[in-house]
Amino acid sequence: MKAAPGSASLHFDMPVPMRDGVTLYADVYIPEGSGPFPALLTRTPYDKSSALTAAAPSSEVGSVLGLTRRGFAVVVQDTRGRYRSEGEFVPFVHEANDGFDSVEWVAAQSWSDGNVGMFGSSYVGATQWLAATERPPHLRAIFPAVTASDYHEGWTYQGGAFQLGFNFSWTMAALTVRNAGNLASRLGLDVERLEEMIDDTDRLDEGFKSLPLINQPALRMDEAGYYFDWLSHPSDDDFWKRLRIEDQHENVNVPSLNIGGWHDIFLRGTIRNFLGMRERGGSETAKRESRLVIGPWSHYGIGGSTAGTLDFGLRASMHGLDLGGMLASWGAQWLKDDAAPNPDTPPVKLFIMGVNRWRDENEWPLARARRTRYHLHSGGRANTRHGDGVLSTAAPDDERPDSFLYNPLDPAPTRGGPLCCSPSFLPAGPMDHAEKEDRSDVLVYSTPPLEEDVEVTGPVKAIVWAASSAVDTDFTAMLLDVEPCGAARNLCDGIVRARYRRSRSTPELLEPGRVERFEIDLVATANVFQKRHRIRLEISSSNFPRFDRNLNTGKGFDDAEVAVAANTVLHDADHPSYLELDVVPR
Repeated sequence: MKAAPGSASLHFDMPVPMRDGVTLYADVYIPEGSGPFPALLTRTPYDKSSALTAAAPSSEVGSVLGLTRRGFAVVVQDTRGRYRSEGEFVPFVHEANDGFDSVEWVAAQSWSDGNVGMFGSSYVGATQWLAATERPPHLRAIFPAVTASDYHEGWTYQGGAFQLGFNFSWTMAALTVRNAGNLASRLGLDVERLEEMIDDTDRLDEGFKSLPLINQPALRMDEAGYYFDWLSHPSDDDFWKRLRIEDQHENVNVPSLNIGGWHDIFLRGTIRNFLGMRERGGSETAKRESRLVIGPWSHYGIGGSTAGTLDFGLRASMHGLDLGGMLASWGAQWLKDDAAPNPDTPPVKLFIMGVNRWRDENEWPLARARRTRYHLHSGGRANTRHGDGVLSTAAPDDERPDSFLYNPLDPAPTRGGPLCCSPSFLPAGPMDHAEKEDRSDVLVYSTPPLEEDVEVTGPVKAIVWAASSAVDTDFTAMLLDVEPCGAARNLCDGIVRARYRRSRSTPELLEPGRVERFEIDLVATANVFQKRHRIRLEISSSNFPRFDRNLNTGKGFDDAEVAVAANTVLHDADHPSYLELDVVPR
């Protein structure tokens, strides 16, 4: 035990037994003074010993020592198979039971008063939700930030496409290299293999391009078998359903304070977890008291003022919203006997980009918003930003379609957006897409310069009528805010893999040349398009390496055959393609 002057006593590597005999290890921070204390637990795969550093993923929304100074015991645990903890790490699979056992262990300690909350971001949010579905008797509240509601749709896949950029970089950088010591001990890896892992992580761009996808030379089955399991289950089958949070909200009987970012990869899950708890939470308190906060942040910038190439000002940072203080207040509300809920607090707090202000709301989506369709128009030459593509609320008449060739060996590149987990290879957030829009395989539809400010706050989707020469292909969509200077900055994006256009669980190939309706979920945004700006929609067939390339053949991830697809987007009276936005009166 060591003393941290003026703050806490630290107990390192406390053994926490699991029901199956595996021992996990935790560091415990106990406040000075007479206990017992309410406790906050964070279960992380990213090294419990980093909790005192600024880069600690498990403490991004709350300083451990700051929480102890506010009277909380803090427990930071390595999850199964990570760093000091025993067992084999398989993402998500053990977190429900391990989380339950860990909560109850904390509650039984002499320094604990039996009231336990959980906190943390990303995968550390997953460890909260999965534990909460098991209803640990002493769990009182959770504080999940930037995490998912479904580990198929929105984590591993989106719209049927594999989230290659995230899953490969996360597995390489965060799950294997950073856990090399544990892997070396368990698998007997030699120094040469560890050097190879580091080299492969430094060459992520080469790994992104590797085909066939399931034969990833940078990864080995014994080190990361789960990655190959994900690729072996592209459809939404029982492999995924057993873990899905949004099917279990009725089992969660504690309130959740959900933190998200408009440029975060898990925005969909953050919103759906909030809505699921408000509608189907396992207790009246869980329904009534669950909250949603969304800032302008990307995944690694939660609580900061910058994302991508934009600085949203001090209001986006702790000077405008102190997330650490919010966690402490949330903990005090639910873990301390002298605190009580505030029924007058609006359940939703949103950062409105463009004007860069926080705003409280009573619901999501906003009841006062007008669902508005911006139809696609052109004379058949919407290719590139120099083409004739137009967005308008007027419905189309007889118009020529737009066509482009999609070559998987020359895909439209990813530039910013909701990305993770390699800032070097995949920098996230809003960026200028003007150069990319010079490509002929990117269709561009824009409004004329706006005559007044237009606020768009709510869900975003695109309905695209299209046909392809291939039996399978992708259609992507991106919403952008175009400045008077021509800079086009991304707000949100989406994709649909043609074979999953009707069902995520039952793939169905295309009939070449047949016109089909594709619905593309771009998730959501909150942005004021200022006067003289333009609202823009991009349509293409790739966003690589954010998503894996559709090779257009209809074959699986074990095949490397490539075909070029001639893809056509229609926008006429019989096939009215459109972008659907929530326009908020100002």
